[in-house]
Amino acid sequence: MGFFSKMFKLREQDPESQETTWAFEDNASELVLDAEYANTLAFEFDIDAAISRHEAWKNRLRQQLSGEIDTPIDLDELRNPEACPLGQWLAGPGQQMLGQYPAFDILVARHAYFHAQAVEVVELSRAGEYERALRVFHGGYRHASNQVVLLLKQLKRGLGR
Repeated sequence: MGFFSKMFKLREQDPESQETTWAFEDNASELVLDAEYANTLAFEFDIDAAISRHEAWKNRLRQQLSGEIDTPIDLDELRNPEACPLGQWLAGPGQQMLGQYPAFDILVARHAYFHAQAVEVVELSRAGEYERALRVFHGGYRHASNQVVLLLKQLKRGLGR
């Protein structure tokens, strides 16, 4: 957890100062943010909603595998990490605001892997390979989903929200 906390962390830069200034830090560089910019950054994207949507995907895939629902999943949309709201934010405003930090690249990569694993679950399921689909669902997909959620929570914590 310390690794991600250091990568996505806003901290008071000068505890002696009466002014509230913030520094966004990683292991390589620091960007000083004034309080207004930090607030703008924190409210540009609804992190809780992104976490909820990724959790909803886990539930939808589980229901698909168990046969509880049979609504087809659009694989073309699922294949594209930039088709979902988180992916759009990562490719746009998130990239502009945080793209210079190594943790941001990790979040982008984990998000893309999440989509790739979800596609694999659906494709295996459609091919009738339910046991393999379940292994991917409980293995790579679950791991990727957990990493995306962890990184989003660390980002949220770092933004003080």
